[in-house]
Amino acid sequence: MKVILTCLVSILAMVVVNGQTPVQSYFEWTDLPFTKEELNTRRENLMTELARLNKKGLVLIPAKDGFSFGETFRQTDDFYYFTGLELPNAILVFNLDNQKVTIYTPEQDIRFENSSRKNDFPGRPLLNDKKIINRTGIPLASIEDFTNLLNLENSNKSKILINNGRPGEVKFAPNDYIATYSPVQVLLEAIKKKHTDLSFENIYEAIAKVRMIKSENEVKFLKQAANITVKGIKEAAKAIKPGIDERYLEGVLEGDFKKNGSQRLAFGSIIKSGPNSHWPWRILATHYNRRNRIMQNGDLVIFDVGCEYEQYVSDIGRTFPVSGKFTKEQKEILMMETKIADEIIEFLKPGITFKDVQKFTNTIIPEHSKKYMQVGLFFGHHLGLSTGDPNLSNAPLKPGMVFTVEPWYYNHDNNISVFTEDMILITEDGCEVLSSDLPRTPEDLENLMKS
Repeated sequence: MKVILTCLVSILAMVVVNGQTPVQSYFEWTDLPFTKEELNTRRENLMTELARLNKKGLVLIPAKDGFSFGETFRQTDDFYYFTGLELPNAILVFNLDNQKVTIYTPEQDIRFENSSRKNDFPGRPLLNDKKIINRTGIPLASIEDFTNLLNLENSNKSKILINNGRPGEVKFAPNDYIATYSPVQVLLEAIKKKHTDLSFENIYEAIAKVRMIKSENEVKFLKQAANITVKGIKEAAKAIKPGIDERYLEGVLEGDFKKNGSQRLAFGSIIKSGPNSHWPWRILATHYNRRNRIMQNGDLVIFDVGCEYEQYVSDIGRTFPVSGKFTKEQKEILMMETKIADEIIEFLKPGITFKDVQKFTNTIIPEHSKKYMQVGLFFGHHLGLSTGDPNLSNAPLKPGMVFTVEPWYYNHDNNISVFTEDMILITEDGCEVLSSDLPRTPEDLENLMKS
């Protein structure tokens, strides 16, 4: 009996050991998208810019919380830009007084913790993972030490510098019954309550100045995101025909994104047809039934879509005839709109500003079309880690800037809208169209549908 019990204990021990999910370190499942040197240069660029502005105090950049709510974890843009890390629940700190940079992190990754299922959730070390420090060149400290840091800064009545996401005064969490807080607002609310002698300043402009100019590696990721989107639109265009609904096209498009390596969407795909095409995306997004319309002969269907690759995004648009053939009026309006886009692209070069582009564009839009064309400074937007990447509208264009050109035409009077959007990279002597592989003339768009 003793021998049998001993054998049973041994077997149970083996089951427990074999059933235990092994601890997996951070770099066993991911990698840095950029070199340590490039990431260090980005941090130095920010500190140099803040020094030029005579800023003092602490720059705080929060990470995303560790919960994904049904989606894959996506790091906050600024934290990712300056560290390349997907650490959850951490805070990146630039101490401008001593020029030191530190990441305050939990000891363990909370996504790998579950006390009731320890064999499935073995934990993942963060604070004591030396490879994170060695690979990034950034010292790690315990998140508990962050409180001590702020207590010290509070006694000195220091200033907290933070990217508020847009120019202007620091915007705290809204005092509303129902609201969605950003990680920055959550951090600010906690600091306000716990450290009452600290003051706050928005450094959006400094962040924008650094992030507007994309490195070679960033451009490489943006080009790949553009290529994946171009392929997806080409594939979805073949499925356009009367009787197909908008969401079916979304499925074709987004499935192709994933087949070609995209990790997620840049934003909810906007595929709108017929009368739906006349509404901006904000309005469409509030109506479920407006995103599932069955397309009919004579309709136009607009694609305003993008994917994400290594957290860098694309945003590209085209207009197709559901019947496979543009009517004479549809063709004329599309040719007018793309001609304006072509002339804008030809005009783009280093040294000019968006205001220069606005003035130029207003001179080339036909007078009878001006009330239907919403260009102004909204002819496009900067791209990078988001479709609203930080930017300064009055800044001269420089090589490395990436943005869209999209002079759309929405005509409710005649029940016709067309939309063309391309991704543009400013180069040393002009610009490069990153979405150039996607047809844009009426004839080429029709041929694409036939292919």
